[in-house]
Amino acid sequence: MENQVLESTAERTFEYQSSLPALPVPHLHDSLNKYLHAVKPFASEEEFRATVAIVKRFEEGIGQQLHQKLLKRAKSRRNWLEDWWLDTAYLEVRVPSQLNVNFGGPTAYVEHCWPVRDGTQLERTSLNLWFTLQYWELIRTERLAVHKAGAMPFDMDQFRMLFCTCKVPGVNKDTILNFFKTESEGPCPSHMIVMCRGRVFTFDALCDGRILTPPELLRQLTYIKECCDGELEGDGVSALTTEERTRWAKVRYANELHLTFYKTIQSSLFVLALDDAKPYSTPENYTQLTHLALTGDPTIRWGDKSYNLICFSNGTFASNCDHAPYDAMVLVSNGYYVDQKLRACGGVWKGSEVVCEMPVPEELIFTVDERVRRDIALAKEQYTKSDLQIVSYAFSSFGKAAIKKRTLHPDTFVQLALQLAYYRLHGKSGSCYETATTRRFFHGRTETMRPCTVEAQDWCRTMLNPTATTEEKRQALNAAFSKHNKLMAEAQDGRGFDRHLLGLYLIAKEEGLPVPELYMDPLYTKSGGGGSFVLSTSLVGYTTVLGAVAPMVPHGYGFFYRIRDDRIVASCTAWKSNPETDAETLFQNLCASLHDIMHVTTQSQL
Repeated sequence: MENQVLESTAERTFEYQSSLPALPVPHLHDSLNKYLHAVKPFASEEEFRATVAIVKRFEEGIGQQLHQKLLKRAKSRRNWLEDWWLDTAYLEVRVPSQLNVNFGGPTAYVEHCWPVRDGTQLERTSLNLWFTLQYWELIRTERLAVHKAGAMPFDMDQFRMLFCTCKVPGVNKDTILNFFKTESEGPCPSHMIVMCRGRVFTFDALCDGRILTPPELLRQLTYIKECCDGELEGDGVSALTTEERTRWAKVRYANELHLTFYKTIQSSLFVLALDDAKPYSTPENYTQLTHLALTGDPTIRWGDKSYNLICFSNGTFASNCDHAPYDAMVLVSNGYYVDQKLRACGGVWKGSEVVCEMPVPEELIFTVDERVRRDIALAKEQYTKSDLQIVSYAFSSFGKAAIKKRTLHPDTFVQLALQLAYYRLHGKSGSCYETATTRRFFHGRTETMRPCTVEAQDWCRTMLNPTATTEEKRQALNAAFSKHNKLMAEAQDGRGFDRHLLGLYLIAKEEGLPVPELYMDPLYTKSGGGGSFVLSTSLVGYTTVLGAVAPMVPHGYGFFYRIRDDRIVASCTAWKSNPETDAETLFQNLCASLHDIMHVTTQSQL
């Protein structure tokens, strides 16, 4: 993305949607064969023999029947997975989504135009907000350049979900409301939501059809801040969005007086949070900023909103986003656009200072009785008990430039270093999920790529064997690299196996059939199946944008990273309540492992 054109007039943003290929269904035998290779690092010989027998029975029996039903489903849909994935991965999940599902992260403005500085919050926010609104207008006018892999266009549908989108809780299942429209489709909501000290305000981001300038936005933000300064904090109704989903749904619908306010928030462009915190932040250490992005003040962000832009009082910024409507690359694109525009102007507005006549922001004053006040207090209490450990540091010894000099793929380099770091720390291999994009297909989102291969495990053991020679380490490393690159290419081409197995499982569920034996096998879960990966990872890209997520399982880690020419910046999370895991120690082991790989490749070239 770092080299992609962000704006385009030659092609319309959504013009290739109708010609994108349908998401394919892989061959059953191929998927099951890949599955067997994936579980092998976690099995004894006896366990593996048992699983081979289970897979054989599945392929020759119920699996074949389910596969035929899946093929039939795929004939009537351009994306057979789309609805299932949204429901299973997001909308039917009942745990609190703000901590467990949402992603967030820091901006990198401290690396160039905006060092940490008190007293800059509103001025910087107005310019950041203006560029974000420019990005909204790019999508609305379909001038956002189509993402491509070479000449192959990617699906752009998720970009409709960045603005004017919100998840709504349901007793059994949530829904997503999307109010965005392109210019050719009709009017689109243009109002903002601003949250400050537990209070909620709204104003229109347009004046006579044009986006408000930074000075005009500054006036609106100043009005809101002055309303809140020296006053009692608001009730913080947004804390309810941190609740368990069914409980939040019941609280939400218990008071019909608030439904109009909820609709105003749901349809808004996005939420802007004015936060009084002053997180420490440097180009080498984003820990506090990332921690507040994921676990900060719940009374000034709407956890169900597709985008919360968080603006801290010392001029630093972060984001928190609901994961259901889109994947992280959408926000990466928006974040990198704003970052590059700020860099280009030096973080200073150089346009007109004239402020037009416009209505002052309106406050949404919720009627909160004692029962709702208790619900808010309970939600805040539960939320603040979060024991999420977060570290976010830069590894600055080398980056993409040095890795590519050795003709190695930078992402694979980091993934194998993570495998070695986990093995060194825990004395065993870690089941690992890495995001593989399937956006070359219609409404494609992601496939699972499993970095913990037999080859990666062999390489880790070779690296930790004191008698292994440099040549043995190099050969094992090359085998691990080759396998990883092959699996990633296949996953991106619609030939992964995790989503296929999920589809077969869901067919059985819809048909009212018993859960097939394959999914009850202990190795299925032990290897990461059913969303039980110990390492949940994703390359955020080669830009300045970083993110973070909570671990999938209690004994696991979340690991997001970005790769620059001269550095690798990573966010690592773990649960403090689990004595087995420690994010800080894993990151330090990662640094050692990165050096180890570089040492092997350097020594082998001598």
